[in-house]
Amino acid sequence: MKAVLEGIKVLDVSQVAAVPMCARHLGDFGADVIHVEHATRGDSWRALQAGFGGGAGVPSEINYNWEAFNRNKRSLAVDISHESGRSIIYQLVKETDVFVTNLRLPEKEKHGVSYDALRRINPKIIYGCLTGHGKQGPNRETPAYDTTVYWGRSGVTSTLTVPGLSGPAPRPAFGDVVAGLGLAFGIVMALYHRDKTGIGQEIDISLLHTGIYQLTFDVSAALATGQDIVEYRLNPPEVLDEELKKRRDELIGEAQEAITRLGEFYRENSPNPLANRYTTKDGKVIGFNALQSDRFWAEFCRVIERPDLEEDPRFISSEARTENNGELYSILRDAFLTRTLDEWTPHLVGLPYAPMQNTVDVVNDVQAEANNMFLPVDHPTYGPMKVIANPVNLSETPATYRLPSPEFSQHTEEILLELGYSWEDIARLKEEGTIA
Repeated sequence: MKAVLEGIKVLDVSQVAAVPMCARHLGDFGADVIHVEHATRGDSWRALQAGFGGGAGVPSEINYNWEAFNRNKRSLAVDISHESGRSIIYQLVKETDVFVTNLRLPEKEKHGVSYDALRRINPKIIYGCLTGHGKQGPNRETPAYDTTVYWGRSGVTSTLTVPGLSGPAPRPAFGDVVAGLGLAFGIVMALYHRDKTGIGQEIDISLLHTGIYQLTFDVSAALATGQDIVEYRLNPPEVLDEELKKRRDELIGEAQEAITRLGEFYRENSPNPLANRYTTKDGKVIGFNALQSDRFWAEFCRVIERPDLEEDPRFISSEARTENNGELYSILRDAFLTRTLDEWTPHLVGLPYAPMQNTVDVVNDVQAEANNMFLPVDHPTYGPMKVIANPVNLSETPATYRLPSPEFSQHTEEILLELGYSWEDIARLKEEGTIA
């Protein structure tokens, strides 16, 4: 049997998780996927297999993590920072149906692989890209991972956490795989549109919007009511009687101390203190995920105003920082306690970080607003309100908000008339109880 995407050629210029998973889905259904890796370093996901290099899984000689994200692909090792490397990519683009990437916005321009550059070579190309925070707004170029943006900034961690207690440990690539599936869905829609019209287009999706989309139930509540679900659960209008409330508070208090100590133990013993969470002066939490810690070490030293640490033998390499992780964690913990989140934010733009937000923070997030993640609508019953936009963005055929959710049986007669039923037929069906 012929695979549904057989004959479709995909060029996958990405690494780590979300976009490789998108390309894997296309490969699973028959596409010919070429995964482009750096000519000397390869894809960093190879070195982050479970249990090694900062991974968070069960150690194994089988690189099951790499296999899960990159099956059904061929590997091309080429350095696109070289003109001759870009020439190879451009030759491939001429015969490519789909190009996917998670290069940051400046990197796409620098290496000549932006959508505008590639569609000049192949006007029919479908260009799929993933960003951390969206293509607009103050954080459009900020490095991002799913553990920072999807878990923290979108509100996922907050909704799964009882205030005062340690929240869930983010599982690697948890949001990435959903974003990858969403991007694959957008690409298939764009291929369908191209088949009908001959027109290519760009599809983009972000980790921030994916997290908001997955919290549709709770973020919709915050948009409609201005209340956060966690705060509401702790203090609902139907207040517990005083005896039950007292017992609840006692149980939370008993758990807080042990969980706080346990959380501190794990943070102190994290092999990579640059992939950790730190509390600010005003009690907010910032999550970092500098998996390539050598790349970001100098920037961390600059941000906390400790240039003396950059060449300190205890911390000069990722291996040294792992060996002295508890000591470095204490230095960073104390440093981040000296300023509020708002005071830290302007200094963090070059680092892979995100504030840990609740749903009320999320619906007021300037980055979400800048990328139109919430749509203003005029509802026929409720009046002006905001709803969550579709996270899959197609440049030529975007999603639209055409109809509010229907009232019960609102369109029964309309649909039956379209099928050719007469008003007499409809009256009879109502009388029989067949329709409402």
